[in-house]
Amino acid sequence: MRIKVIDSHTGGEPTRVVIEGFPELFGATLVEKRDDFKSKCDHLRTGILSEPRGSEILVGALLTEPCDPSCDFGLIFFNNVGMLGMCGHGTIGVVETLNHLGKIGVGKVNFEAPVGKVSAELYEDGRVAIQNVASYRYRKDVTATLQGMDYIGDIAYGGNWFFLVKSPLIPLDLVNHRALSETTVELMNALNEPGIIGENGARIDHIELFDKSKIADSKNFVMCPGGQYDRSPCGTGTSAKMACLCEDGKLMEGEIWRQESITGSVFEGYVTVVDGKILPTIIGRAHVVAESELIFLDDDPLRWGAKI
Repeated sequence: MRIKVIDSHTGGEPTRVVIEGFPELFGATLVEKRDDFKSKCDHLRTGILSEPRGSEILVGALLTEPCDPSCDFGLIFFNNVGMLGMCGHGTIGVVETLNHLGKIGVGKVNFEAPVGKVSAELYEDGRVAIQNVASYRYRKDVTATLQGMDYIGDIAYGGNWFFLVKSPLIPLDLVNHRALSETTVELMNALNEPGIIGENGARIDHIELFDKSKIADSKNFVMCPGGQYDRSPCGTGTSAKMACLCEDGKLMEGEIWRQESITGSVFEGYVTVVDGKILPTIIGRAHVVAESELIFLDDDPLRWGAKI
């Protein structure tokens, strides 16, 4: 079995786009196709992303035929532990990949994701703007206690579910990424165990810490499901953050917000309010770094990935 992929990075965060060789998925909606992927092809998820072909940090994106006729492509994201509802940096990476393949050029393109329709535009300078799904705050000033310390934040949605820590303001330095990772993983577990969850029982699977930035409006550290931190400023996390700022009257419609990541990369963003819903737009840049053909041999004991 052979699967062709193209790798890119968006602000340091990698995306592996599957372009050929994946089995056909069935379903009347992208949600059903995602569930078909999960039930029949989870071994391919681990085989594509895990060692020895990949690493725990990789985010995968599968291009499919859309179910929505107003969209150009269907898009299913997955990572080291499962499926993702949406991925901002990954969508930017997919647009750059499609441009690299000559399938699109400068202009607009529409994607159907399991969470809804996402629009993107490739600019002439190579930057990509994505208008995400409607984002919002679910609960404000929630307190979670970890090792005697109170963390106060908002539960918010930006295509994935986030706990945005507002207090304490934590010094974010890349040299401390291991300690920050341990704290945020423990905090994620502490949130969900006592029943602090998202809307309709959704599990909070992203934690976002903040600090002051010298080059942007804010600096963040985002822990993703699977225990790996985002090297980019996180598109869905920035969407959730801007939605909260907009609801608080701290970010006006069309006003630019600049979000720096723990690695120093920056996304720009702004919000548009349509029929009372907050639609965030994230702007960033991706770069293609590799074209590969993954080979799955029947006699390879690690053909579906190593469990590290």
